[in-house]
Amino acid sequence: MTGRFHGVGVGPGDPELITLKGARLIAAADVVAYHCGPGKESNARRTARDLIPSEAVEERLVYPVTTGTADHPGGYQGALADFYEESAARLAAHLDAGRDVVLLSEGDPLFYGSYMYMHDRLAERYGAEIVPGVPALAAATAAAAAPLARQTDVLTVLPGTLPEPELARRLADTDAAVIMKLGRTFPAVRRALEAAGRLEHAVYVERASMEGERRLPVAEVDPDAVPYFSLILVTGDSRNGTRSRNRDAAEPAADTGLPASAEELLVVGLGPGPDRWLTPEVREALAGVDHVVGYGPYVARVPQRPGLIRHASGNTVELDRARLALDLAAKGERVAVVSGGDAGIFGMATAVFEAAEDPRYRDVSVRVLPGVSAVQAVAARAGAPVGGDFAVMSLSDRLKPWDVIERRLRAVADADLALALYNPASRSRTGQIATARRVLLEHRDPDTVVVVGRDVGRDGEDLTVTTLGGLDPAAVDMRCLLIVGASGTRVAASGRVWTPRWVKP
Repeated sequence: MTGRFHGVGVGPGDPELITLKGARLIAAADVVAYHCGPGKESNARRTARDLIPSEAVEERLVYPVTTGTADHPGGYQGALADFYEESAARLAAHLDAGRDVVLLSEGDPLFYGSYMYMHDRLAERYGAEIVPGVPALAAATAAAAAPLARQTDVLTVLPGTLPEPELARRLADTDAAVIMKLGRTFPAVRRALEAAGRLEHAVYVERASMEGERRLPVAEVDPDAVPYFSLILVTGDSRNGTRSRNRDAAEPAADTGLPASAEELLVVGLGPGPDRWLTPEVREALAGVDHVVGYGPYVARVPQRPGLIRHASGNTVELDRARLALDLAAKGERVAVVSGGDAGIFGMATAVFEAAEDPRYRDVSVRVLPGVSAVQAVAARAGAPVGGDFAVMSLSDRLKPWDVIERRLRAVADADLALALYNPASRSRTGQIATARRVLLEHRDPDTVVVVGRDVGRDGEDLTVTTLGGLDPAAVDMRCLLIVGASGTRVAASGRVWTPRWVKP
């Protein structure tokens, strides 16, 4: 019979925080394994050393590297993958020989624990019993004697290795936070806390529950003396007070030409994706507002800064967020509603104007600032497929019946206009692009040029030039925008697509 495999969390460092079950399994183990850095003692072993039987075999799993570089064909990740495979083979040999193996894990085995990589490789073959441990964040909260989250507070656990802008955004959007994996990341983490307006109430805890434990405000920490065994707590209790104080103390807003009294709501287009496509006008406007309202992924694209309050929501509540923005503007707040691409093309501008028809918003003026549209971005990448007359349509039937869409498709096709198609498919709409192709083929030659742009301007950008007859509907999703050419649209020898400005009589 094979041995039993156990992943045992030994807590944050104080041996008295090991659970009774964990202590029992360690004391009965045939093999005790633990991870450690090159030339270093295992912290997990140090915590559990008085429980390890003298007759137990100890497997010391030494990482080949602990930073992001390695002399390995596969780089850092390749070196670690090989290490985990070799470590799993060492433990499997003991299990095959009938020996019970306990793999020690600092904190909790399934919370940023090295145990997980052995679990992935061994649990299916041998089964695994996991004994939870006290995580470092619980020990740090106790050390700081600071209630972390109350009632409906949202607690977010963040690795300090996140990109600084992303970390700042997430800190601004949550009630309470724990930031782990500090060390060399500390300076960037501190800047992110400051940008999010959360620095004043952030508490640094070092070596929680261990010898040398200390805590102090993050603002007072020496960035050159931050060990790996440290984390930062941002309590939910501080959020409301922090928000109001930081807003009052924020740097003066950039001079954007906006009126000092608000009661004006800005609706801005962020462009299709890359920051370089954000217009200077929109960039200046965003620097001068106190609130940003929009669909979550678009709000996430606005850099966090002190005093900025973010209001992110889902994809089908346009009128709700428009009313929220109008309510804020009516109270004198400086507000921007954000859209991807251009806000006036299947964006938030029309939803805002629709909501603004309510008489209670009669004193709020709405100003729309243009952005680079998705059709412009795809057309530019392809060449000039909309260089002549063209039409723009959305294939989404959420706000209009499909029979209306079909009727308009036939009209555009009959008029021989180039056609840009937004929202060609989604998880719940997989058949409409195939139907649209069939409808267009009733009026267009199968050799009509079609451009399919996916994620243009973003990571993974792809541009495909095909024909209406050769278009594969299964290859089209919500991240795509299609441009169906007119009869005169052609592909140059360079591969660029263009539509003549003239039309033959």
